[in-house]
Formats: sequence, C-alpha cells, structure tokens
Amino acid sequence: MNCQQATRLLSDAQERKLSLKDRAVLKMHVMMCSGCRNFSQQMGDLRDITRAYAKGTEADTEIPSDSRPPDKGEEE
Repeated sequence: MNCQQATRLLSDAQERKLSLKDRAVLKMHVMMCSGCRNFSQQMGDLRDITRAYAKGTEADTEIPSDSRPPDKGEEE
C-alpha cells in the first residue's frame, strides 16, 4: 500500500466501514508511515471538532500554536 491509497482509505473510513483486509493493510501502513499516521490523527481531530461544533460544544482537541494563524494585529 502506498500513501495515496492509505489516505484514500482513511478518508473512506470516515463514511463507511472498511473490509477486514483493508483495515489490516491500512493499520500496517499507518504503523510504519509517520506521514499517514499524522494524517490519520488530523482526520480524527477534524472529526471531533466538527462533531463538537455541530453539538454547539467546545472540542477537546488542542491546536498546536504553530498551526494557528496569527491573531489580528500580530506580526508574522
């Protein structure tokens, strides 16, 4: 499995249940690939944030300071 296939399955897994084979191969790839592991974590964080927003509550996910856009009036 390559990273393009893995990210496709990670995205698909948000909308449907993957087959046992797909889950197993994907799990092995994500265990070995830090980029896909990060993508998987980010997908989970986005899912949590959007669910919390839909419920009108605050998400329990902390955004790293280096990922946030600068505040208005704050220089880059």
